[in-house]
Amino acid sequence: MRALCCFIWLILCASALHAQERRASHCIALAQGTPGLAYLHKASWQDPVARDSVLIRYIAHASFLLRTEGGLNVVTDFTGFTGAAPLIPDVVTMNHAHETHWTAHPDPAIPHVLEGWGPFGAGIDHHLDLGEMLIRNVSTDIRNMFGGVEQRGNSIFVFEAAGLCIGHLGHLHHVPTPEQYAALGRLDVVMAAVDGGITLPLDQMLEVLGRLRSSVIIPMHWFSDYSLDRFLARIGPEFDVVDDGSSTLTVSLRSLPSRPTIHVLRPKHLLEEE
Repeated sequence: MRALCCFIWLILCASALHAQERRASHCIALAQGTPGLAYLHKASWQDPVARDSVLIRYIAHASFLLRTEGGLNVVTDFTGFTGAAPLIPDVVTMNHAHETHWTAHPDPAIPHVLEGWGPFGAGIDHHLDLGEMLIRNVSTDIRNMFGGVEQRGNSIFVFEAAGLCIGHLGHLHHVPTPEQYAALGRLDVVMAAVDGGITLPLDQMLEVLGRLRSSVIIPMHWFSDYSLDRFLARIGPEFDVVDDGSSTLTVSLRSLPSRPTIHVLRPKHLLEEE
């Protein structure tokens, strides 16, 4: 009987470890897209996520919900409000360039609150391994209201899950340095601010996107269709554009396009009845 109990215990432990495994990403290696495969769309952000996939829901401004196959929920540039749905994220990330990118009073029930800044000028380093997802950051400088620069005052956050590398450029105020590009690695999916001035001028953002050459680029931080259309008009023929009116996109290694693709998502707060 003791031997049987030990055997069952070993099986349960192995199963638990398997459930926490993260498919290795290739952030530091170039990946080839798979042509001919379509994106998978979900009618509801609350539906189960397909195997080896990550659901991305555009909430508002620079806030996105990332959900894994195992139900891990992460919200970027968290402001304290995601909608009427009673969601307590497992992780939130924040940047303090403006109050629309952070909150001073996150719900204490949130297990992991990752600020994109540290002591003035010192920055901060995150390397949070949650099994299904690894979250890390690359510090960047920000402008202050007096025209000066706060070194390492914001962060680009990178989320590695389902073999994918997903980057959120945050409130980026300068073209990354070679060292920062190297630290970011290969980003399969990137959320990029396309306002054209409050963050980066469009010429510089296009330079960044050209350098990253991510398979999927999701515009954010646009304040009207005018600013979004201005960005889309400038991206050039090397990018495809998908704009189907959806707020949600599910991505996987097998569904990455063979050409860099701008995938427009429409912001929508999380609703319980969806």
